[in-house]
Amino acid sequence: MNPLDYMLRAGSVAIVGASQRPGSVGDHTLRQLRNGGFGGPIYPVNPGYRSLQGLACHPDIREIGEQVDLAVLAVGNEKLEAETEKALAAGARSLAIFASCHGVAADGSPLRARLTSLANDAGVPVCGGNGMGFVNVEQSLRICGFYQPDTLKPGGVAFLSHSGSLFSAVLHNKRDLAFNLAVSTGLEQNTRMSDYLNWVLDLESTRVVALFMETIRDPDGFVKGLAKARDREIAVIALKVGASSRGRAAVETHSEAIAGEDAVYEALFDNYDIHRVLTMDEMMDTIELMAAARRPHRGGLGTVHDSGGERALLIDTAERVGVSLPELSVSTKRRVSELLDPGLEPENPIDAWGTGHHFREVFTGCLQALADDPGIGVVAFSVDLTTEETIDEAYGEAAIAVASLTEKPVAVLANLATTVDPMQAHAVRAGGVPVLHGTETGLRAIGHLLHRAERMAWPEPEPRLTGSGAPEWHEPIDVLKSYGISHTRTVRVENREAAASAARGLEYPVVLKTTGSDHKTDIGGVITGIDDESSLMAAFDEMAVRLGPEMTVSEQIGPGIEMALGTVSDPQFGPVVLVSAGGTLIELLADRVAMLPPVDRFRAHQALDRLAVSALLAGQRGSDRVDVDALVDVIARFSELVADSAGSVESIDLNPVIVGRDSAVVVDVLVKAR
Repeated sequence: MNPLDYMLRAGSVAIVGASQRPGSVGDHTLRQLRNGGFGGPIYPVNPGYRSLQGLACHPDIREIGEQVDLAVLAVGNEKLEAETEKALAAGARSLAIFASCHGVAADGSPLRARLTSLANDAGVPVCGGNGMGFVNVEQSLRICGFYQPDTLKPGGVAFLSHSGSLFSAVLHNKRDLAFNLAVSTGLEQNTRMSDYLNWVLDLESTRVVALFMETIRDPDGFVKGLAKARDREIAVIALKVGASSRGRAAVETHSEAIAGEDAVYEALFDNYDIHRVLTMDEMMDTIELMAAARRPHRGGLGTVHDSGGERALLIDTAERVGVSLPELSVSTKRRVSELLDPGLEPENPIDAWGTGHHFREVFTGCLQALADDPGIGVVAFSVDLTTEETIDEAYGEAAIAVASLTEKPVAVLANLATTVDPMQAHAVRAGGVPVLHGTETGLRAIGHLLHRAERMAWPEPEPRLTGSGAPEWHEPIDVLKSYGISHTRTVRVENREAAASAARGLEYPVVLKTTGSDHKTDIGGVITGIDDESSLMAAFDEMAVRLGPEMTVSEQIGPGIEMALGTVSDPQFGPVVLVSAGGTLIELLADRVAMLPPVDRFRAHQALDRLAVSALLAGQRGSDRVDVDALVDVIARFSELVADSAGSVESIDLNPVIVGRDSAVVVDVLVKAR
């Protein structure tokens, strides 16, 4: 039996510190548990009472006479150590703590550490401390020291939060969201967010898991949960906040400069198809849309409006957040034309408001036409659901009617959250149609759903391109060659004669570089376009005076687009591969994607498409088209090198990588050993 079952499916509960004082944690905890309909034994514990709310009250948990599944310690910090010891002595199988756990234990150690040690020695999971508890709606089990709504209904949404206030706020939502489990994880004494994640993913009812995260205390368990969610096609939505404490003491490479503290989460979430949101409003819209019983369809968004201005607003916002609004097929345009009043265009998005006559038939018909169009993956009725006598009821009925006739996701997209009529929205949701509360947050939610449909259609990862095994980093260029990565022909030199000989073997033009600095360009340590021996000798002499005689002579590659590949190592999750614009623009543009290695060519190509510089690679904006496939191949091979080098190097920089018409060649490599 999973030890967490004793907590999250507790069959019996003792409340230490139960009280009848209004507003106290002990009073709320007992009332919440009873009002939620919990059917198992409840044992109030407080020496100051004989009975509470009709239940016999015990002076000490050890006098209950039965082993309880869950002991809730609704007491202050000053009593926590003693009551924890009593609860464990009584055989409690799990604990929940609300108090902050700040203070000093009897032996002089920090109170939090002492409580964790006691629980670990007993093999007992703890929820908290410094949290608000949890609610298992399916089990009618409410372990909360503060009021939560009595109207919670069981359903497929799980919410795990490092914030107690947001735990409560989400449960108080007005969206009719139905939960199976919500947890305020608190300090995670010995039960981590990853433990709750893996537990809830094993429930048959779970469709969506939403995470409000500050940090990850169990990376292996967390990754296990993300992989499980992906394998079971359960949507995971994450809002990650807070600056990481894993900052680097010094930034010595370009990769470290552009990675920032967030690269590992970007790579982690992308690897496991986690839907990262920016705000709680976006999270709530995304939860509601993902929780609807509709499998995502590939394609773009089709919308119907009753306002030309709001249509324009949606077009602008969709472009900004990256949601596609496909052109309609010829047959769809024909159907829509027959419905619209003269002067209205059968274009997506559709402004369907004309004279107002037969609006029910017009809107229903337009929505149905969108649902039938093969290029549309999600249909949205973009209306505000304000309080009106007849029109908005008809709007809701139109959305429900169309949803009943298609398997594609259908939603109502309101533009102003504060004007949505709760009764109208409730009726629409009761008909199985999500109501999204804002143009941007709603479009971002739809973007997550469309992205999910695309990811679900991705092929299985390709086999590795290279052999595995930790490489020996004696000569970086040789390591690149062993992985099939092309590097410019380069010769190390220490005097004028050697430089001239090297250039004759490489053929002009050549590039002269110092070996005395990692940031060569910044100190004038790179001279390009050297066309003849006299120019080379002059350049060598000048650089030798400034930077010393140890240099390299390389063939000059070009023309092409400069890219950069790099890696940084995260203490928790290991190496992260970075791809960005290269050369001197790498840090200026900060245009980069992060990935967990190894990455196959298909996924490397998908990541490359997210870069702004991808437009140049594709030959847009006046540039010549370059060999993107060659670059993708280098990215895949480099990612395998990074995976094989985990633990032996801190970072690797390939900058620049010159991508030409028929090649992608590394010009410079920098390896920082551990």
